[in-house]
Amino acid sequence: MGPIEHVYIVEDPLLFRQYRFCRQKLLLHRASMKRYADGLKKLGKAVVYVDAMAIDHSADIGKRLSDDGVERLRAVDPEDHNLLVRLRAACKLHRIDFEMVADPHFLTPLDAIESFVANKKKLFFTNFYIEQRKRLDVLLEGDQKPMDGKWSFDTENRKRLPAGHRPPECEPASEDAYALEARKYVDENFKDAWGDTEPLWYPTSVEGSEAHLKRFLLERLSNFGDYEDSISREHTFLYHSVLTPMLNVGLLSPGHLVDAVLESGLEPKRGSSAVPMNSLEGFVRQVIGWREYMRLVYRKLGTQQRTRNYWGHDRQLPASFYDGTTGIVPVDQTIHRVLRYGYCHHIERLMILGNFMLLCEFHPDAIYRWFMEMFVDAYDWVMVPNVYGMSQHADGGLITTKPYISGSSYVLKMSDYKKGDWTGVWDGLYWRFVSKHRDFFERNPRMKVMVSQVDRMGEKLQVHQRTADAFLSSL
Repeated sequence: MGPIEHVYIVEDPLLFRQYRFCRQKLLLHRASMKRYADGLKKLGKAVVYVDAMAIDHSADIGKRLSDDGVERLRAVDPEDHNLLVRLRAACKLHRIDFEMVADPHFLTPLDAIESFVANKKKLFFTNFYIEQRKRLDVLLEGDQKPMDGKWSFDTENRKRLPAGHRPPECEPASEDAYALEARKYVDENFKDAWGDTEPLWYPTSVEGSEAHLKRFLLERLSNFGDYEDSISREHTFLYHSVLTPMLNVGLLSPGHLVDAVLESGLEPKRGSSAVPMNSLEGFVRQVIGWREYMRLVYRKLGTQQRTRNYWGHDRQLPASFYDGTTGIVPVDQTIHRVLRYGYCHHIERLMILGNFMLLCEFHPDAIYRWFMEMFVDAYDWVMVPNVYGMSQHADGGLITTKPYISGSSYVLKMSDYKKGDWTGVWDGLYWRFVSKHRDFFERNPRMKVMVSQVDRMGEKLQVHQRTADAFLSSL
C-alpha cells in the first residue's frame, strides 16, 4: 500500500452505542478523538471524522468508505473480535482491500504469544510473567535472575490503610474546548448514559496524561505496593496510578509507563531500588504482566470463555446494582464510586463487586455488560477474561484454579467497613454457595477446607441459607 491519503476516525457503535456506556468513558473518547483529529489536520492530513450517530452498525463504515471512493484501507487492530469481524466483512462486501496493523499499545508481539501458548494444555500467569520479565529485561540481575531475589512481591502488597491515613488526592482533569464540546455532545446524544459528566476526571491529551503520570510517580508510587489491595470507604484512588483510562485509548504507551517507573524507582548509580521493591515490582507486574496476559487470554481463549456458564447462573442484574441501593454497604458504596468516577480499583472490582455478584448467581453475560457499561477503562479484550475468567469462574477454570469468593471477613480485614446487617447477608450467600457446590469445593485442594466448615455448622448453616434466600428473593 502507498502513503496514507485520508484518515478516517470513527466513533464505532460497538464503543459508543452498544450499551449504556458511562459518561466518563464517552467524554474521554469524544474529547481525545476530536483532539487527535485536529492534530492530524495540523500535520496536513485529510481527516474524515464519523460521529457515533452517523452509522448504526460497525459494518456501515464499509458503505461510507465505498461511497467516498476508498479502495484500500489500513486499520490498527482494534483488539475487539466482533469489531474486527465486522470490519473485515464490510471491506469484503464493498471490495475494499484491507490491511491490519498491529496495535502499538501492547508490549507482546503476536509471535511471542504463539510461542508462549505452544504445546501448553493450560495457561498460567506466573509462567507468562517470568517470561515477560526476561524477554523485556525488566528488574533483572545477572543470569536473568529477579532483582532482590523474587519474581513477585505480591504477598507484601496486602496492608490495610491505617486509621486516619489520608492518601494524596487525585484532581479532576483540566478542561478545555475539547472537554466542553464533548460534554455537550454526550449530554445531547447519550441522555441515558450512566454516571456523571462533571467533573471530567481523566486527561484527554498526551500532555495531560503525562502530567498525571508524573504526579503518580512523585506522590503515590512509593506506597503503591503496601496498599495495593487496601479498600477504603472514604478514599477512591488511594495509591493507585489510575492510568488505564489513558493507557487503553493510546494517550500513554505501556513501554513508556514501565520506563518512567523504572527511571523514577531505581537509584541510577547502584541499580538498587529507591522506591520499595514491592511497589516497583507490583506496578511492573500490572503493566507487562496482567495487562498483556489478559490480551493473550482474550485472543486465544476469549470465545470459549464468553460462551460458557459453568455454574449455570441465570439471574439478571436488578436496578439496585445500577443505582447502589442493594442494602449491602460495601457494594453500594462501590457502585456510587463507580457512578461518579467510572472507576474503582482492582480489588474492589474483584473482591467486592465480582465476588458478591457471583454469590448472587447473576448470569455472567449480565455481569459482563454491567462492567462494560460502568467503567471508563472497560473494553472487550480486558473484560471477557476478567469477568468470565477471573471474577466469575464462568469458564470453568480456563485461567484460574479456584473462584475468587469470600465471606465478609475478607472485606472487613482489608477495609474500614464495619460489621452490620450486610455482613450476615454476605456470609449467608457465601456459605449457601459453598454448600450448594460442595462437590466442586471438595475436589479443590485449596478450598476443600470450606466444606469441612460447612459440615460442622449444624443449624447455623440453615440460618445462613434462610438469610441468603431472603435476600435473593428481594432482588
